[in-house]
Amino acid sequence: MTRRFSTNLTALALVLASPALAEDQLNALVWCDHTDPALLEPFEKANNVKVNVKEYEGTAAGMAILDQSAPGDWDVMVVDSVDVARVAAAGRLAPIPAEALPTADFFPELVMAAQNVIDGKTYAVTEKYGYNTISFDKTKVDPADMEDMAALTSGKYDGKIGIYDYYLPVLGLVGLGQGVATADLNAGALAGLKEPLMALRKASRQVSDVVSSQTALATGEVDIVVGGGEWLTAVLAADNPNLDWTIPKQGGLRWSQSIGVVEGAANPDLALKFVQYIVSPEGQAALAQSSCYWGMPANMKAGDLLSAEAKATLRWDQQPDYLARAQLYPIPDAATDTAMQDLWTEMLNQ
Repeated sequence: MTRRFSTNLTALALVLASPALAEDQLNALVWCDHTDPALLEPFEKANNVKVNVKEYEGTAAGMAILDQSAPGDWDVMVVDSVDVARVAAAGRLAPIPAEALPTADFFPELVMAAQNVIDGKTYAVTEKYGYNTISFDKTKVDPADMEDMAALTSGKYDGKIGIYDYYLPVLGLVGLGQGVATADLNAGALAGLKEPLMALRKASRQVSDVVSSQTALATGEVDIVVGGGEWLTAVLAADNPNLDWTIPKQGGLRWSQSIGVVEGAANPDLALKFVQYIVSPEGQAALAQSSCYWGMPANMKAGDLLSAEAKATLRWDQQPDYLARAQLYPIPDAATDTAMQDLWTEMLNQ
């Protein structure tokens, strides 16, 4: 999950050499949920192709990989939906035919033309989404308390809270707790978030990445993770059914990821076919239940292929309500983004 949420530039040091190209290969820059053999093998067998995947975290790292690669090295790229426009503007994504995509079968909110379509051209398609909200152990906390973010700084759970280490969703949640919509989260609004953010940090035991957050919640080191959601708890549910998540009354943030064809792809037709597979009901069902992290499929027809237990874990039946109450990620301008990161750094150093 840090995949899409992290802009940590240290990931740039992990850039590896470009893969060798071959006509029967597809090279994809992806997040960890796309590395699952259960997702890749059906496509590989059906098309007699080998999908070579390279996992990256953060759009900055993905762009750096492309910058250091030769044209044609990469065919497909998964990217945070909020970053599609800037990746396309940098000439890194190729237009794809909108009529080739099954968006008529999507949850209406997940078509997301405002992010995936630029100047009338489609550059990516939403494939998966979920929520940054509150994850918790329902045997250790009162689930009713988790319906109100004020409970987090009430003193009742001091020292038992973990914070997901990504400033955009957590500042978005803190903003919602103060009545600030994510669309209004600008540099001026940040001044009002400093005190509640510092109060949350004071009540917390740790600020950590996805794996550390999952581990802490699973082992009982913390009982609550702020910024968590189905993506954090679903992969742990089989071993620990006490782990749960909810969207409090103040709301939550909706994350989403998109997939597109890389400009100059060596295998553009096969790349489009892979994109079509990923957003097909079969691809969506596998992607939703990836061994790395779960999330809601954008294609509603994937529901026919999910078990009742999986749909319950994903809150399938609650999606109309959740989609209505969740807000999109903040999309800060450069000045606001810098101010947000400065505030986050100050919190980390507290």
